[in-house]
Amino acid sequence: MDRPFTTLFMLMSVDGKISCGSTDALDFDRDLPRVPGVGAGLQQYYDLEQQTDLWSLNTGRVMAKVGANELPLPERTVVSFVIVDNTHLTKAGVRYLCAKSRRLVIVTSNPAHPACRMGEENLSVIYQEHPSLAGALCQLRSDYGCERLTVQSGGTLNAALLRAGLIDAIDIVVAPVMAGGCDTPTLMDGPSLTSVDEISQLVSLELVSCDRLRDSYLRLRYRVVH
Repeated sequence: MDRPFTTLFMLMSVDGKISCGSTDALDFDRDLPRVPGVGAGLQQYYDLEQQTDLWSLNTGRVMAKVGANELPLPERTVVSFVIVDNTHLTKAGVRYLCAKSRRLVIVTSNPAHPACRMGEENLSVIYQEHPSLAGALCQLRSDYGCERLTVQSGGTLNAALLRAGLIDAIDIVVAPVMAGGCDTPTLMDGPSLTSVDEISQLVSLELVSCDRLRDSYLRLRYRVVH
């Protein structure tokens, strides 16, 4: 394989939502601990998250939402982060992620991205005039030695990766809650299919395991059928 083995690891509600609502003011990490019957089991997700790959892919939008542009510098972790971003991260946000990351790789098609003008020793930029997720993943393996990658991004990027055949496994923790809302982000968003001719874009899965966790949580693991 000329790209990393890639796993989508996410927390979702029973109805497939990855947030409590449609605005950035709502967020699972902040809100679920306050929901009766849900908060008690949430730590299981964070414990499993600590066992994921040492390379993690996310988006600048998600990082901005969790406060990367405003938070004080964190302690460094052993995880290397890959962030797909054009406009959401500021210079302060890039510096925050550099402080947190063993290695930080920014994937961008914006030549004016602040990361392009910064010299942090653990910062690299994959600049793509014509964006290509497949190309970025191949470069991660060839140039940076990334062999296994965990994706924890939003539904739009998840959909793009899945429909491009760039996800190999799905590892989902299901919280015992229904979020609802037609505009609430889901595990896989992106453009909806509109004709029978597009059925080939559906992503088939093979169940690997189904584990019942405490407090009515589930862990579902699938292999993506390419």
